[in-house]
Amino acid sequence: MESTPAPGDNIAVLRKARGLSQAKLARLAGVSGSYLTKIETGTRPITPPVAAALAAAMRVPMKRIYGQPFLGPSEQAELLTDLRGAVRRYTLPKADVPDPTVLAADVRRAMTLRAETRYLELLGVLPTLLGQVTATALSSPGEAGAWSQVVDVYGCAYAAAHRLAQPDLADMIVSRQAWAAQQTWNPEAEVSAAWNEAGTYQSAGQYDDGLSIVERAISKYESSQETDAHVKAISLGSLHLRGVVLASRHMDSNATEDHLSKAKKYAANIPKDVLRHNLTFGQENTALYELAAHVELGSPDKASEMGNSLLDTPPTSLTPNRLGRMYIDIARARLDTKDYAGAEEALERAFKVSPQMAEVHPMSREVIRVLFVLHQRARPVLMTLAKRTGLSS
Repeated sequence: MESTPAPGDNIAVLRKARGLSQAKLARLAGVSGSYLTKIETGTRPITPPVAAALAAAMRVPMKRIYGQPFLGPSEQAELLTDLRGAVRRYTLPKADVPDPTVLAADVRRAMTLRAETRYLELLGVLPTLLGQVTATALSSPGEAGAWSQVVDVYGCAYAAAHRLAQPDLADMIVSRQAWAAQQTWNPEAEVSAAWNEAGTYQSAGQYDDGLSIVERAISKYESSQETDAHVKAISLGSLHLRGVVLASRHMDSNATEDHLSKAKKYAANIPKDVLRHNLTFGQENTALYELAAHVELGSPDKASEMGNSLLDTPPTSLTPNRLGRMYIDIARARLDTKDYAGAEEALERAFKVSPQMAEVHPMSREVIRVLFVLHQRARPVLMTLAKRTGLSS
């Protein structure tokens, strides 16, 4: 069926190499034996918390569970090499200081590419752009606006590295972004850096540590001198949304509800979602996080109910990266409720609105795998999606 091993295949190989039975690995990871069997045979999708638990039990990084699916591997490898070089040379940029107006337009374009999940195009511009914004900031010591641009471009780089399953590169980018944020005296820039730092812990399955990063960032921001209520709502609300994901994957329903209720409080003052410093916040995006939390906490029926209304009336103020993730979460919820046709419908929408995300997103690929195993091969739309992800030739 596929050209790359499924997570279940990877788990089985790693488990056997360590001499572990399914029963013992399930016990070590705190999951049921029947669930592990279904993951290995491909009849249930692996969720991020379960992947994290299995990776910890076998003492391997999460990427060993998922593998590293890429679009156009050779092209991406070259682009990623260029990005690594630019990130490594963060104090020695190979670029001249460009015209400020042109640079500002290029930064906005990079942020648009990120929001539209056009990762290959983004990778093509990031190395030069990183050099240019850094050269500009280094030539203007103490200029908060110049350093804020560096923070924003590193935020774009993090999104690409994270989505293309490059955790080591994502970690390095976050450290550079934090370095740039410290030069700005801008609390918003520090929130953006903390958001991505918590994201690296989320990707590694270290949800409790990620929550600690979020709580520290919230405390630091609340003690800042920010007086703009709108900016404050976006910054704190965004941090609470990151907390919703981390807490729900940590299976902490109380912390999830606490972060969600606070995010809703801040979102109530923002009638239309806004995108600021690569952070999207407002009532519609908060609803998407609530839907995802229902899935993580084992209530796919609630998520499906929310998803039905969102599909009937799709959010109008959200960017493709948020809409794509929404459709993927709806697909996962519908799969869990055995609504296979509905799961396929949601996936098809994800591929339409953010194809490069849908093609590499682990949960998108997992839902497609399971639908295949459950004898959905004859469905032409599903076959097309499987070919686009490389899961079928």
